[in-house]
Amino acid sequence: MSATIELLKTIQIFKDLTPEELGRISEVCEERKYESGAYVFHEGEPGNRLFIVVDGAVRISRQIPGAGEEALAVLKKGSLFGEMAVFDHSERSTDAIADGGVTVLTISRPEFEMLLEFNKDLGTKVLWAVIRMLSMRLRSTNDSLKSFLAMSMF
Repeated sequence: MSATIELLKTIQIFKDLTPEELGRISEVCEERKYESGAYVFHEGEPGNRLFIVVDGAVRISRQIPGAGEEALAVLKKGSLFGEMAVFDHSERSTDAIADGGVTVLTISRPEFEMLLEFNKDLGTKVLWAVIRMLSMRLRSTNDSLKSFLAMSMF
C-alpha cells in the first residue's frame, strides 16, 4: 500500500473508506512543499483546496489588529486543514503558514466534488464522516463556551 493511502486512512473523513476508495482519493492528491514562513493560504482567499500535512508542521493563525499574529493551532503529520472553506465554498477564515517547512497533500474543490459525485458510496461515507467531525467540533466549542461563561460569572 502506498504511503499516500496509508496517510489517507488515518484522516478522520477518510477512515471508513475501502482500500480501493482510498486509492481513488490518492489519485486526485497533489503533493506540495512550502519553506518555513511561506503561506499555504491567507485569510480572505477563496477556499478552493483542502490540505493534509505529510511532513513538518503548519501554523494556523489570525492577524489581530493592534496585536499582530495570534497562533490558533500548530498542525502536524496527518492533520487535515482548509477543508471548511472547501465544504461551504467560503473564504479562508485564517492564515496557514509553514512552520519550519512542510510537505502537504492537497485536493482541489472541483476534483473532490467530482469524486464524491461520481462515486456515490465513497461520497456517502465521506459526507457522514464530515457530519460526525462537525458535530464533534460543535460539541467541543459548546463545552468551551460553557466553561468560559462559567468562569466569567465569578
